[in-house]
Parts: sequence; C-alpha cells; structure tokens
Amino acid sequence: MIKVLHIIKSLGRGGAEMLLPETIAIHNKAQYEFHTIYFLPWKNQMVQAIKDNGGKVTCLPAKNNVKIILSVTDVAKYVREHKIDIIHCHLPWAGIAGRLAGKMTGVPVIYTEHNKWERYHKFTYSLNKFTFGWQQLVVPVSGDVEQSIRHHYTNPSLQIQTILNGVNTEKFDRSLPVAVDIRAQLGIAAATKVIGTVSVFRVQKRLLTWLEIAHQVHQQHPDTYFIVVGDGPLKEEVHAKAKELKMDGYLHFAGLQEEVRPYFKAMDVFMMASEFEGLPIALLEAMSMECIPCCTKAGGIAEVIEDNKSGVLVDVQQPMALTEKLSYLIQNWDTIAPAMKKNAREKVKSNFSMQRMVAELEAVYTKLARKN
Repeated sequence: MIKVLHIIKSLGRGGAEMLLPETIAIHNKAQYEFHTIYFLPWKNQMVQAIKDNGGKVTCLPAKNNVKIILSVTDVAKYVREHKIDIIHCHLPWAGIAGRLAGKMTGVPVIYTEHNKWERYHKFTYSLNKFTFGWQQLVVPVSGDVEQSIRHHYTNPSLQIQTILNGVNTEKFDRSLPVAVDIRAQLGIAAATKVIGTVSVFRVQKRLLTWLEIAHQVHQQHPDTYFIVVGDGPLKEEVHAKAKELKMDGYLHFAGLQEEVRPYFKAMDVFMMASEFEGLPIALLEAMSMECIPCCTKAGGIAEVIEDNKSGVLVDVQQPMALTEKLSYLIQNWDTIAPAMKKNAREKVKSNFSMQRMVAELEAVYTKLARKN
C-alpha cells in the first residue's frame, strides 16, 4: 500500500480542489491510500466528496499564508504518524509547505502546477521559486503551464512531467439522467439556446465582460438564456453589473453548486472570457457533456479546443469578439452544432479522460515510492 498525502490550501469548489475527489474515486484503492490536508476551514465544499470516495481529510486551520507555513511542523508530524510515502502538493502556498515538510521527513514531494507563473503575486512567486528545487517532480497541467515554468525556473536538473487535467467522461455524459431538470425548473423552452458558465468569481475570469457579451447576444437573439454557476469575491460586483444591464428576465445566477451536471445538461454552449487559465476542469466537464465551448485562448484552453471543429476560440485580448462568434453559431445552429457537440466530447474522451490522468499519476507514485 502506497500512502499519498495531498496538500492543498482549501477544499472549496475550484478546479484543483475538484480534481481530488474525482481522481481518488478512480484510483486503485488496493494499491493506494489517500490522505488530504487543507488549511482554510471555511472552504470545505469538497471534504465530504473526498471522504465518500475513500479519502481521509484533515484540516489544519490557518487564517493566512503565514499561518500555513507555521503549520509545517504539524504537517511533518502527520506524515510521520501516518507513514506517508508521497507528498503531493497543489498550488504555491501548499507547495511551499509540502516542500518544507518533505525536507523535514525525507518523504519525496510532487508538486502539481495549475497556473502560469506570470500571474502570481511577487511574494508568492519569489517564495515558490526559492523552494522549487526541494521536490522530486513538478507536474504541469498543460503545455502552456510547462512553458511558463521552464521560462521562469531554468535549473536543468528539475524533473518535469506534464500530466494533462482530466474529467470522468463516464460520469459527465449528457445521455445519463440527472436529479433535477434545470430547464423545467426555470421555465426555459426546449427551443431556447442556453449559454452558461461555471466559475469562481475572480478578476481573471472577466465575468463582467462575460455579462456584456451575454447582453449583446441577447439583444441580437432574444430567444437566448444565460446561466452562471458559482460564487466568489466579486459576487456583489457581478450581480450589480447584471442589474445595470437589466438581465433579470434572461439570466439566472445558480450560486455555488456541488453537483453541476444538471446545469451542464441544461446548457447548449459553455462560454469563458478568461484573461488567463491553467487547464479549466469546468471546461472539460462541459465538453464531456456535449456543451459547445466558446472561449478565449487563455492558457491551456487552446490545447483543448480545435477552433470551428470542437468549439470556438477568440484572442485573449479580444473577448468581446465572442459576441459575433456566438451570433453566427446561433444563426447556423442546425448545420454547425450537431458535429461540434460530438467533436467536443470526443476530444475530451480521447485526450483528457480522468482514467488516463489517474494511470499517469499512479505510475509516478509507484516510481517515486520504489526509489524511496
């Protein structure tokens, strides 16, 4: 039995956090045992899902990043007491803490990088870079993220292995029944085109721009409806923008949802206007559910979507160009959409399945555990 400890700052409904219960569900439980430590007790939406899938979860409460680093002795104690074989960290502050714990215990450390380094705060960037050599392997989630690491950290001895994010395509399948019919619940007609997103309300997601695009599309195509699933720091600003644009009649804010499949099943199009991304889990889930993705070419998104084949892309600097693209798609829906929906799902099944991701992670765990 190889014991793996995931360390992550929070267990809210972010992309990195959502991966933990999904991957643990598929891992070979006869060979691997999974533990998770997180630090922000108020961000705990994924805790029960991890437990339900056989993982063990512990919170070491920390109010801020400094407190996280001060928790390292407790992390090291946990590693020793539970005889952990591999420490697997996610995102910079958990990565810093995990590397320190690895140094204290002699346990090998893997770090999954979910974002491009250019986007980190200067202090986070510096401390992450300073400790970056204290790990056995770095796992970028996309080719774009790997390029960013290699540009900013040039040590040739650094071991890097890109493992693309994945989604459970057997679970995220439009043909399967869901608990709630969102269209019926919201009174949306079958012929109405629904454009949606699942997002944390952060600056880089550009949700204010997303609402502007939605408003313009609705002006051109009144028989369209929009759904936003999520929550976050910019909630008040986002809701105020929707009120300013008078979108009440054709926009629904669903709030934070642990089960998003009913919302994907209600959507025809999944739109993202992001300024930057790693490799968004919600995008992969939406494509697996045969939602047509219409997105900016942010981060790893361009590695997933083939423009005009499995979705629609515009330049990161021109998010409003999605308005014209969406309008054309809606006008030519019957001739364009069926193949594009099918291609979106096939792209994820072929290249971004959770099964493939888990197999690559298990190979890494086994190799490092044997070395140790």
